[in-house]
Amino acid sequence: MNYRHAYHAGNFADVVKHVVLTRLLDYLKQKDKAFRVVDTHAGIGRYDLSSLEAQKTGEWQGGIGRLIDASFDAGAGALLAPYLEAVRSLNPGDGVKKYPGSPLLARHLLRKQDRLSAIELHPKDAARLKAEFAGDFQVRVMELDGWLALGAHLPPKEKRGLVLIDPPFEEEGEFGRLVDGLIRAHKRWPGGIYALWYPIKDRKAVIAFRKALKQSGIPKILDIEFEIRPASLEPSLDGSGMVVVNPPFTLEGELRTVLPALHKLLAVEKPAHWSLEWLAGE
Repeated sequence: MNYRHAYHAGNFADVVKHVVLTRLLDYLKQKDKAFRVVDTHAGIGRYDLSSLEAQKTGEWQGGIGRLIDASFDAGAGALLAPYLEAVRSLNPGDGVKKYPGSPLLARHLLRKQDRLSAIELHPKDAARLKAEFAGDFQVRVMELDGWLALGAHLPPKEKRGLVLIDPPFEEEGEFGRLVDGLIRAHKRWPGGIYALWYPIKDRKAVIAFRKALKQSGIPKILDIEFEIRPASLEPSLDGSGMVVVNPPFTLEGELRTVLPALHKLLAVEKPAHWSLEWLAGE
């Protein structure tokens, strides 16, 4: 309950997570049929990069700060465009002073027929999120434990969509909750797209997490790993990962275009690598 994403908003992990999110949403928009986004750990939606929290860590400078004015080749540039356009929509002047969290990013990309369920447990953060979307009939904000939502709110009535599971990893056992939550949700809605964020900090825990996913029996699991430096001697966020269940057939190819461009900008120490691995096939 003490976690505040404001310290980390717009960092390299946010960039990678949100680029993947925008590629998934872009794919869902290719069909006219409505879809729903369920964001289980939504946060406050909008982050002020001039705040005391953001300035204290300065993490955004190594993330969106490097990206906002960077040049990309045509292929990577086209794939990054929806994400960067969403960020620029909050920053009409030069540079970047505001950063959209996942619910605001998703809302920016929704069409009139699509819906967002934004779930946040922390009372103050939930209140800010409700204020952010006040009067927006396409968004439902709930003050609720996101893990519970994986049962009660699935499947959505649209029967199409995406579940983003992005816990703060402040408490012990978050990797286990991710696996258990995914298994529970997948049983209720096997056709949904699931995107699970995780930190690359405790390497043994990451290895065990991937093993558990392989043994879960869930098909079509793509694991995205993005490191900005080699393993640190002291526990540190050396990278982040995204697990995507039921990824669009286009996603792997898109990421093989965009991840090298991001890695060139965001990596801070060699050897560091990015990778794509299928933990489970069809």
